[in-house]
Amino acid sequence: MAKMNMLLHGMDNARIEWGDTIRDPKLLSDDKLMRFEVVVANPPFSLDKWGQDNAASDTYRRFHRGIPPKSKGDYAFITHMIETITEDSGRVGVVVPHGVLFRGASEGLIRQKLIEANLLDAVVGLPANLFYGTGIPAAILVFRKHKPDKTVVFIDASQEYEDGTNQNRLRAEDIEKIVATYRARQSVAKYAHVADFAEIKENDFNLNIPRYVDTFEEEDQIDIRGVQEEIDALDEELSKVQKQMAMHLKELGQ
Repeated sequence: MAKMNMLLHGMDNARIEWGDTIRDPKLLSDDKLMRFEVVVANPPFSLDKWGQDNAASDTYRRFHRGIPPKSKGDYAFITHMIETITEDSGRVGVVVPHGVLFRGASEGLIRQKLIEANLLDAVVGLPANLFYGTGIPAAILVFRKHKPDKTVVFIDASQEYEDGTNQNRLRAEDIEKIVATYRARQSVAKYAHVADFAEIKENDFNLNIPRYVDTFEEEDQIDIRGVQEEIDALDEELSKVQKQMAMHLKELGQ
């Protein structure tokens, strides 16, 4: 099916392998992982039993920053992807559950090392119910080699989308805004924030988007006195209506 899909899109030279990406990667060259300019994926969220038992002796040294927990394979896929991009200008785009942004223990350590190595380039929060099989909100992490600076752009795109009956979708204008904001790398009120290494370190390498993008909307102040006056007026009107009803009922002999 995957090969047919590629052919239908005019690509007749795609190489597609069926296998286990973590335990037995198939895209190899001279017994080494093949390198790519761009790697994109939507791996299974928090995969259990992803292959941790053999990770310490991994032939390709993909887990030198740390071994992810046995019950959550998110960082196993992330580190695999990073190890398969070119050294000069390789880029990674990966869809992840939000837990990847802030969970601690071994995942926190891996996350810290990736940030210290200046590999993380962007964190994009997405709307809920966007993907098949899960209704939880997800995020896109962008990694790249040889960044020009040590900043990370945080984008909260979770509120701009089109509602769907079974699934939400990003409209063309939503995608264009995300891409333009990522490229501009400038803070936008209630939508994006460019954080430097010192700020992320101060947050203990926690990448939870609300720590960086403040989307809080102040509620309109309520005029308590005006509301009370309106209530009093309504009470007075109700009292008049009740007296009129009582008079009509008396006339009717009720």
